[in-house]
Amino acid sequence: MAGKKVYIVMPAYRAASTISSVFERIPRRVIRTAKIIVVEDGSTDNTLEVINKLRKKYRNIKLIVHPRNKGYGAAQKTGFSAAVKAEADVAVLLHSDGQYPPELLQEMIRPIASGEADIVTGSRILGKKALGGGMPLYKYLGNRFLTALENLSFGLNISEYHTGYIAYSRKALTTIPFHRLNDTYHFDGQMILVGSKKKLRIKEIPIPTRYAEEKSHLNPVTYGFEVLGVIVKNWLGRYDF
Repeated sequence: MAGKKVYIVMPAYRAASTISSVFERIPRRVIRTAKIIVVEDGSTDNTLEVINKLRKKYRNIKLIVHPRNKGYGAAQKTGFSAAVKAEADVAVLLHSDGQYPPELLQEMIRPIASGEADIVTGSRILGKKALGGGMPLYKYLGNRFLTALENLSFGLNISEYHTGYIAYSRKALTTIPFHRLNDTYHFDGQMILVGSKKKLRIKEIPIPTRYAEEKSHLNPVTYGFEVLGVIVKNWLGRYDF
């Protein structure tokens, strides 16, 4: 990380009960050296109030507010655009609900900082403790089925497309036209897909699974059909930017 400008991009939607604990779990070395872009995505609870309290403690927080909810992907677009503008060398997506381990931020950053990779994804499947970490069986089976189908369709060998723990190099964020991707939860998988098409180097690292306080805003059946839609659009060349 030495000499690298690291930014953490954190979408925050109805995260009032969890976001403070996420900050507490970020390693001290990271919290001292990284900049944190929090995108408050039009929450209907007191998330914004909690973030403003955090800003008094953590002076490296840059807050961007969406007056209305635009969606998970849209919040990432806002955050990554700000990171690119700030000439970040590395930008890491970190959820504000605590599902993905802030403790592993250095492991996520290291392959990019050392020049080994352009995109690093945290895989709960490689961690081999998805079910033990509380992932519901139906979500685990759905994850495995959709990932196998995506690999077959995309010609790749990725262990998990449906992770929300991803780090990007500056090259990745300036190569992938991410503003043309989805504003929803499919943004992550589309970034991996388009990144592979752009011949960017993708590295996966194992991460533990934690299902506890976070609240899912997804309908799993709708999500599955939407993934099939991404596959069809890829067949039609919609991601050949």
